Amino acid sequence: MQPRNMSMSGVVDLAAVKSAQEAKAKAEQARAEAARQGGGPGAVSPADLVIDVDEAGFERDVLQRSAEVPVVIDFWAEWCQPCKQLSPVLERLAVEYDGRFLLAKIDVDANQMLMQQFGVQGIPAVFAVVAGQALPLFQGAAGEQQIRETLDQLVQVAEQRFGLTGLTVDPDAQPGDAPVSEAPAGPYDALLEAAVQALDAGDLGGAVQAYKNVLSDDPGNPEAKLGLAQAELLQRVQGMDPQAVRTAAAGRPGDAEAQIAAADLDLVGGHVEDAFGRLIETVQRTQGDDRDAVRRRLLELFEVVGAEDPRVIGARRALARALF
Repeated sequence: MQPRNMSMSGVVDLAAVKSAQEAKAKAEQARAEAARQGGGPGAVSPADLVIDVDEAGFERDVLQRSAEVPVVIDFWAEWCQPCKQLSPVLERLAVEYDGRFLLAKIDVDANQMLMQQFGVQGIPAVFAVVAGQALPLFQGAAGEQQIRETLDQLVQVAEQRFGLTGLTVDPDAQPGDAPVSEAPAGPYDALLEAAVQALDAGDLGGAVQAYKNVLSDDPGNPEAKLGLAQAELLQRVQGMDPQAVRTAAAGRPGDAEAQIAAADLDLVGGHVEDAFGRLIETVQRTQGDDRDAVRRRLLELFEVVGAEDPRVIGARRALARALF
């Protein structure tokens, strides 16, 4: 189950990315605190686990919420008979899973743009969005056991790779109540927020500096390391002519500089495995300083994607074989 980026604010969704370890700790702390308080006034009600979403509210209700809980999307229509069988099962499981995922229902007749953006060819179709990234789950009729297995895998991916443990559900809470508040802000949250704001404003240099300011005091800060790698990537490709870069790479397969530039474009375009494969092949073709430059760029791109991503794990093995 490989993610594909669906961020509305750019291919590399910096605003949605959090350190998995820190995010998971915060989420578990919030859930534990709410449980001690009997749910707490900010816990969501079971009714809030199933929501109707349209194009106008997609970024708020799906993309932004996906930074705190996996969002399962049910594409349906009134005339679709299989949808009428599947949707009630998903709604029941959303409540049964007790906040581990949020179910967003999208009427395809009223939201054609979203249907096209997700590449939906037929309904029912079910996707998930986790930390701003879309995961195709299944299309057409599915048995409840298959659905449960898919949801279990989704929850596991969300927890292990993104640190999302879901929402706290209070049976006594009223629909529409605000979710549990996050843990108190950490010492670098203001600087990290400044970096995200700089990115949103197109100030890549300011974002790079903001992340470096955090790392100067806390060199191991995982969110700043990830953000810096992504901001520097965007900064590198900002002035590129994609056609010229790809033409150069195609004509000079052993040219380290040409392949590095093309790999940056690959990654920004969402072609993660192509970027990794390109650089690993270039490592095999080059020697000395050129080979070392390619290896270093590949390690930087690993930082962009995340050390726990299966594509990174596989590419590390391939790099080791290429080097030794």
